[in-house]
Amino acid sequence: MIFRQFLQDDLACASYMVGDGGTVAVVDPKFEIDGYLQTARYLGVRIEHILETHNHADHVSGHGRLAAATGATIHVHRLAEPDFAHEAFDDGWELELGELVIRALHTPGHRPEHTAFALIDRSRSEEPWALLTGDTLFVGDVARPDLAIDKEEGARGIFESLNGKLLGLPPATEVWPGHLGGSMCGSGAMSPKISSTVGFEFENNAMLRIEDPEEFVSESLARIGEQPPNFQNIVAINRGELLTDGVDAHPLTPGQLQRRVDGGAFLVDTRTALQFDDAHIPGATHISILEPGFASRLAWLAEAGQEIVFAGRDDADGARAVELAQAVGLRDLGGFLVGGMTAWREEERETERTERLTVRELKERFDEGSVQILDVRGPDEYANVHIDGSTHATWHDIESVPDGIDPSRPIATVCGSGARAAIAASLLQRFGAEDVLHVFKGGVGAWRDEGWPVEGSAVA
Repeated sequence: MIFRQFLQDDLACASYMVGDGGTVAVVDPKFEIDGYLQTARYLGVRIEHILETHNHADHVSGHGRLAAATGATIHVHRLAEPDFAHEAFDDGWELELGELVIRALHTPGHRPEHTAFALIDRSRSEEPWALLTGDTLFVGDVARPDLAIDKEEGARGIFESLNGKLLGLPPATEVWPGHLGGSMCGSGAMSPKISSTVGFEFENNAMLRIEDPEEFVSESLARIGEQPPNFQNIVAINRGELLTDGVDAHPLTPGQLQRRVDGGAFLVDTRTALQFDDAHIPGATHISILEPGFASRLAWLAEAGQEIVFAGRDDADGARAVELAQAVGLRDLGGFLVGGMTAWREEERETERTERLTVRELKERFDEGSVQILDVRGPDEYANVHIDGSTHATWHDIESVPDGIDPSRPIATVCGSGARAAIAASLLQRFGAEDVLHVFKGGVGAWRDEGWPVEGSAVA
């Protein structure tokens, strides 16, 4: 019996290789397929089947690339209605691979076609030993209901799928989800733990303890966060003709990179916030590739049809940025700075810097009246609690210097930890603010913990 979990950490996605008797299936393949091919070769098995739990909305599937590389058949529920060659299945369909049986359990809600897969090892038992839950049940959480249909209808569908299908499985059945903590397909309750059991989740997952469907719907809707950026385009890619090739993005010399930027390309600096603050290419936007969520943040900011180029620490960062961009459906990729920022500095090309502030330094300067505070967290976060006297603009909605902010006076960007504040600071610089400061250690929570003035619905 073969069972392997593969993680795509940046988007918190999980995929699986399962099989027996020399033949395996890959479930929910990520866009980068090398890991599956290498593992299959190491194990001496053939990838003959590709199973999708649903049309994904947060990442581009690797089913086209994997099918082209292996000749495997793609299987997806009939309601998915993709435009590519596939074998459609219905609830209760089974795929036999040696002693392993993969049984389809139609679990609509997250999307109408969503299907979980029960794994049965007939050499040991006729009962499922594991469940690949896709985007229905997570460790500590359940899926969001608003990416395909009316959100209330979706939430009721998830409730029925959980209570009518999944929770009826033996308590010892292992739960292997399609996402871990950090994914935008659930809420902040989702755990980074890689697996659980049906019994443990039933006893400890708060959403599974709700017996009334209307209460479940209400709680489900209250937990919904921002929708994944670019999700409609990603669904269209995953349903459309098979995408079999990646983008051939080339290394660029400093001069070549500059010419592309001058021609309108979107320049993204993928280094850490501290490295960016110390020195960066004028007009660059900061999104660190060393923090989770790089691809999603890039998708928030990239404009349709605009070429994207990257500058990082080195060539490996540049190549990785190209890979992650494709995972969220971005394919207008012009390349990356060869040699990283060291190559740019060696040619003595122009750079800019961003001043950094601690929360305490921010307080001192704000009391002096020498700085404006721009809170760049989400609207709900700001409404809940914010610094008294601050202005709000969500980081990914900054397309100019926000109303209420004087671009000629110092502007300090603040969030919860400093990560989003760093991105926002780079955007303000890009859009012409003269003096931008990045609050890099802590944020609104640290300000509140000091007992300094805050406002909001959660303020006692």
